[in-house]
Amino acid sequence: MKATIQTQGKQYTVTEGDVLIVNRYPETEAGSKLEINEVLTVGEGDAFKLGAPFVDGAKVSATILENKRGRKIVVFKKKKRKGYERRRGHRQELSVIKIDSIES
Repeated sequence: MKATIQTQGKQYTVTEGDVLIVNRYPETEAGSKLEINEVLTVGEGDAFKLGAPFVDGAKVSATILENKRGRKIVVFKKKKRKGYERRRGHRQELSVIKIDSIES
């Protein structure tokens, strides 16, 4: 069964057993369970349901496999012939989740 979910401001189409990398869920640790209620579509073929905006009673259960940080992104600003240079770095906080079940 497929479902389209909305989490952390982004939309993902998932099936059971999928592993996703999303923005970190606050106040969670590896091994904790999640319940995502923002399900936009669920099902396939004749059993397909489309929400307006969310499908009533549908939920997706997931488990956090790990919390990690993404690769480093370097932001470099320069104005030529002015002596202006700034270098900043950023690493995004990420959660790796596994979809356990989809209920419609």
